[in-house]
Parts: sequence; structure tokens; C-alpha cells
Amino acid sequence: MTTTERPMPSLNADERTNLESWLDFYRTTLAMKCDGLTEEQLRTASVPPSPLTLLGLVQHMAEVERNWFRRVLTGEDVPANHGPQADPAGHDGGFGLSDSICFETAQATWQAEIARARANCVTRGLEDTSPFMGGEVSLRWIYTHMTAEYARHNGHADFIRERIDGATGV
Repeated sequence: MTTTERPMPSLNADERTNLESWLDFYRTTLAMKCDGLTEEQLRTASVPPSPLTLLGLVQHMAEVERNWFRRVLTGEDVPANHGPQADPAGHDGGFGLSDSICFETAQATWQAEIARARANCVTRGLEDTSPFMGGEVSLRWIYTHMTAEYARHNGHADFIRERIDGATGV
């Protein structure tokens, strides 16, 4: 049983609402994949030799949120969230686990990054751009990229969760 409610994106909305709704849908999907599991289960690797875990995915998505909505969109100079296992250059690593970080802490960090992302986007238009890789990247592109990033990693989360307790779907 899940305690996380997933909002269904509107079937007939404007572009911004559509982009934001799908991103929130996939954010919630990852939370649902983690719901109801123990700390040990959240640290369980998918299938050897892969070290991928649900906790690692949550940490990674906190890094990705931080990278795109803070470093790229606003130009903030912020360090990685998850210590030495994260990329020292501050990119979107975060897959590595540390005994000092529990799921509750990682989830709180992830949710804080999501809240910051929303706040950073509220005053910007989809066509607004930020410098990136010698060019400009629009908020529209960032929303689209983030939706794809979550969708891809939610596929990983599906397999990990199924391996842990047989739960499928969601």
C-alpha cells in the first residue's frame, strides 16, 4: 500500500501546466517506488554487478534537480548534496551510498531541491534562457529534459522495486 498520492496530469492544459504536471507526476512516481520500504531495502542493489539502489536514485535526482534548476537556471554556485561520493565538480552524481546518509535525510534533501526548483521557475517564462555549454538553454528545454531524466530513472526504480518485493506497476 502506498501513502503517496500521484497527481494525474491534466489531459487538456496549457504548455507550462502540461510540462510542470508531467514533471511532478514522475517526481511522485519515484517517491512511490520507495514508499513502504525499510532502510535496508532502499539500500539494496538491483542486480549484481550493478550497485544501483532506490536510495541512490533519490540522491541522484536531488543532484539533478540542484544542477538544472540552481546551477544552470539561476547560475548559483552550490556544492553537491551528497558528500565525497558525489562528483567533486558539482555535477549530477549522487548514486553512491554513505553510511552517514539515511533515506529520510536523502528524501528531505530531494524534496527541498524540488521546492527550490519550483520557486526558481515561478517567475520565469518557458522561453527564458540561461547560459549553458557555450549557448543558451530555455526553461522549456530544462522541463523536458527533467521529465525524460525522471522517466528513465523510474524505469530503473521499477526493476529495483520488483527485485526487492515483487511490487510492479505504479
